[in-house]
Amino acid sequence: MPGERLTVRGTSDVGRFPGSAPPIRVELTIQKEEEKKQEEGGCLGWFRKMCPCCCKRQNSTSYDITDKVEFIKSPEPELIKPKPENGEAKEMEEMRLSLCSVDLLSSKTGRNRLEHHTDLYHGDDLIIRRGQTFQIELELNRPFCADTDKLLLDLKTGSLPMVSKGTHVIIPVVDHLEDERWEAKIVEQNGNKIKLSVNSPASAVIGLYGLSVTISSLKDGPANTHNSNKNIIMLFNPWCEEDTVFLDEQDERKEYVLNDIGRIYYGTENQIGARTWNFGQFHEGILDACLFVLEKSDMPPSGRRDPVNVVRVISAMINAQDDFGVLVGNWSGNYSDGVSPAAWSSSVEILRKYHSTNGTPVSYGQCWVFSAVTTTVLRCLGIPTRSVTNFQSAHDTDTSLTTDVYLDENMEPIDYLNSDSVWNFHVWNDCWMARLDLPPGHGGWQAIDSTPQETSQGTFRCGPASVNAIRSGHVYLKHDTPFIFAEVNSDKIYWQRNLDGTFSQIYAEKKAVGHYISTKAVGSDERADITHLYKHEEGSEEERIAVETASRYGSKPNIYSTPMAEDVNVEVRMAGEGPRMGGDAKLSILVKNLSSQPRRTTLHSQVAVMYYTGVLKGTIKKEELPVELMPNEEKSIEWVLPYQQYQNQLVDQAALLLTLSGKVTETQQVLASQTTFRLRTPDLSITPLGEAVVGKEMAAKITFTNPLPRTLKDVVFRVEGLGLQQGHEVFVGDIGGHATATVTEHFIPTQPGPRKLVASLDCKQLTQVHGVADINVLEQ
Repeated sequence: MPGERLTVRGTSDVGRFPGSAPPIRVELTIQKEEEKKQEEGGCLGWFRKMCPCCCKRQNSTSYDITDKVEFIKSPEPELIKPKPENGEAKEMEEMRLSLCSVDLLSSKTGRNRLEHHTDLYHGDDLIIRRGQTFQIELELNRPFCADTDKLLLDLKTGSLPMVSKGTHVIIPVVDHLEDERWEAKIVEQNGNKIKLSVNSPASAVIGLYGLSVTISSLKDGPANTHNSNKNIIMLFNPWCEEDTVFLDEQDERKEYVLNDIGRIYYGTENQIGARTWNFGQFHEGILDACLFVLEKSDMPPSGRRDPVNVVRVISAMINAQDDFGVLVGNWSGNYSDGVSPAAWSSSVEILRKYHSTNGTPVSYGQCWVFSAVTTTVLRCLGIPTRSVTNFQSAHDTDTSLTTDVYLDENMEPIDYLNSDSVWNFHVWNDCWMARLDLPPGHGGWQAIDSTPQETSQGTFRCGPASVNAIRSGHVYLKHDTPFIFAEVNSDKIYWQRNLDGTFSQIYAEKKAVGHYISTKAVGSDERADITHLYKHEEGSEEERIAVETASRYGSKPNIYSTPMAEDVNVEVRMAGEGPRMGGDAKLSILVKNLSSQPRRTTLHSQVAVMYYTGVLKGTIKKEELPVELMPNEEKSIEWVLPYQQYQNQLVDQAALLLTLSGKVTETQQVLASQTTFRLRTPDLSITPLGEAVVGKEMAAKITFTNPLPRTLKDVVFRVEGLGLQQGHEVFVGDIGGHATATVTEHFIPTQPGPRKLVASLDCKQLTQVHGVADINVLEQ
């Protein structure tokens, strides 16, 4: 208490020598500053000392000395412990159980990484997949005794780890491991080292974990905790049958999870182009960048156990439309303050740049770039994913599940009403998972789309939508199934304005959208047509049932009540691979009369320059074509668009839309057709020079011939090859009309095996020019 001091002085040597118990002398001194000079009476003081229980001080604020000091009895000799000398004390301290080190056995070539199929990732952290055991090694200061020593592992992820949310995991050590729970077992003990086998459930939260190990002994007192200086990164596990992303076929796992290079398709249905893309999910820094994207999404860490949540969040985060995501979309044609979408050929630079700038969106992307980066992120996290291209892809803006075209009284398009569009091509993603939130039969491939088109629950994102649900027209199943159904299987409905301002349905084109849905084939660079996964065969009873089933859930449920006459057909045909950039574009219009009566019509044709999204830049040619047909007659009309008419009008993708419309005089049948085509561009030619050996310099010659009769300004080549050289730009300068430019690249391969050197051309006047060379690198 204040003003009072207790001093205890003793001269005993108890415990120093065994068996000795000399007398104890203890001096107690209590000094109270305000009572220093006041002495108690001799009798009272003597009596208080002899019988303190009866004579406690009345001052309630004072401590009684008997509450603080116990009288000490001489200990029995057999219980006396010797007071250790300095050397003995140190030895006893060393024998107290403590943890010296934790080894996560995280080497790329070690058992953990090899068994978990994570040996391709860079980094020193332990990278593992959920639902599968892994091993760690502990070094103690003495051998571990299972009878008296206790061991506990502690894992935490997220900013506020909670046991109830699965983000704080306490792992006990057990005798036998059981599936679907966090447990650890000692599998090896060698001196002071013990090896633990740790099991995780297949529903564990994925992401970055911190590990601490607590160890204690019943004999030695307090517990000792050691924090690992390395992290544990948990990924989805397509190799684990209990994981909802399990993929049964080994070849497909190799393609959709482990392949870091792919092919993306573009162009039109009649002129399908392909480009090689470096997904680079195992490249240095990419795993950190992907985890950063998850962190930036503000999704609660507990939500990261469900791949449905993860892919939905990623579809939002890859675009920067409303959440400072990875890529800024730009379809304007002006990319002066960023990189042209057509110039990218790798996800690595994009994700690294986003990560290194702490989440500043990267400029610029269009659909194939959004899709490619999505493939990288999801494959990196362990979800089987592929990029998918849909040709003649509809964009339904009013949830009618139809693509509506509005015409005036003279059969001319009413531009301000035609908000629906059909993109030449659109690229999104399929990802593989079970859908426990949907009725049975809807697992497998799920469509997601990171390109910002329409909002879903207030955010620019799309999916995951079951591909099986899309095929069957079950558009009432989540997420965003109606929108993707309309992209691949909506009918194009033509409406004509009446004199009173109302509209009448005049024609339905039933095979207008969803053609040649394409992805890279498993195990090769060939194109695989997966249209049959998204829709039944066009015109079949099953396909019509799916369309009509879906339409009942749209904003125009009675659209199919009126039958249409169809005895005159109009078809547009293209010779060979189609028109080439720099020359006249020539097409053939084939008109057939299927009736036994003559037919007359006037075809109104107009061709417009179009962004690949289906947005029109402007009409560049219009004409009328009178047609007279005898019974069962077929006529072919040549249609030509001279180079001079389009040379200064083209935008990205060099796409054009030819619209034909007319009315048959005798039957009032409406003829309507829209055909998209592109002007083909040449490829970059890449020729490897010299032998490809790890650590040995080699070269490659890149050659390009300008197909245009005019000069290309400020041409830049972008070159990259995983395991060959880092991505970089080569400034070429101006290339004259029909001139040829050659660049020789020198580089030193760093990784053996089959590699691809990819190059693309970046130029304002010409886009979608690229090339690839296969290079087999030998060991040194």
